[in-house]
Amino acid sequence: MLQSRALVIALILLLSTTLPEVQSKSLFDKDCRDLLAIPETIASYFYETVNKVSLKVSQFYLDTIQSPTVIAARQRFAKEATKINIMFEQLIEKIKNLWYTRILRY
Repeated sequence: MLQSRALVIALILLLSTTLPEVQSKSLFDKDCRDLLAIPETIASYFYETVNKVSLKVSQFYLDTIQSPTVIAARQRFAKEATKINIMFEQLIEKIKNLWYTRILRY
């Protein structure tokens, strides 16, 4: 009985110290840079994996990524993602405003 109480107290102390440290973000709080980092991370993991298997293929992959066409496409993607992010933030603000004024009547 005493051991189970000690175990429960230890678990409570452990969870009380670890749970506040978790920094989760909702979809609305995500920054555009967070969303743009995902493809970059995937590309770097892919490069590291290919580099372990074949140096020639990894060099070709690196040359392809650094080509002007791919760089222009990545810049265009970043520009459009920024525009979409701004429009999404405006939409969220309009929804919040509508919620507060029409539904909650603040």
